[in-house]
Amino acid sequence: MTQPLAGKVALVTGGSRGLGAATARALADAGADVAITYVGSADKAARVAEELVGRGVRALALQNDQADSSRAPQLINDVVTQLGGLDILVNNAAISLEQGRTVDDPDVDVAILDRMHATNYTGVIAIIRAAAKVLRDNGRIVNIGSGIGTRVGVPGLADYAATKAGLVGYTRGVAHDLAPRGITVNMVQAGLMLTGMEPPHPEMLKGMVSNLAIQRVGDPAETAVAIAFLVSPAASYITGAVLDSNGGYTA
Repeated sequence: MTQPLAGKVALVTGGSRGLGAATARALADAGADVAITYVGSADKAARVAEELVGRGVRALALQNDQADSSRAPQLINDVVTQLGGLDILVNNAAISLEQGRTVDDPDVDVAILDRMHATNYTGVIAIIRAAAKVLRDNGRIVNIGSGIGTRVGVPGLADYAATKAGLVGYTRGVAHDLAPRGITVNMVQAGLMLTGMEPPHPEMLKGMVSNLAIQRVGDPAETAVAIAFLVSPAASYITGAVLDSNGGYTA
């Protein structure tokens, strides 16, 4: 079996379940040693790490609350210290809260929305800034976005959409900043899938599926394949790109 990522070290945030766990498995199968992060699901994260070790690579499960940007440097330091470096960063960790609540809803919890912005946007930026200092030349960064960042489609998702739309611009800017070192920076806009994140309201989900070209919920493994390609040597001339893996939601 070809292992194009043999000898590489990857960090996948939010790797205890869903797309993060599927991505960690895909990178391990390609030969990379993989660190994953979790917030509160220590048992799930430990099981994923154990599974990765069973695939013949080194693996770590590190607790990290991405909403606290000050923790980013220590997270990156832990990966480098324990696995010997960093070549690949996949910013997958995200939360979706207060779904269906419009901006004029008197009962919306602004503190919860602020935590979502901190996790999905400023927390990702902090990790990229910390990782950029140690990421080896010809490394890879992939940020996980959402088709909702491009096409919202239904009410009650403005804040979530904003966190993902902001990452598009940041991805393209960082792609220019790190290109002289051969580091590529891309985004995968993931679609509807069973990830362990709070599911949409049933009526909202029904409406979102009806807008897809491929009218079904996706499997995380389908998007993990796209991520694995972007971090591979085969994608060395792709940077600043936004790849939709969402069943045609933005088509």
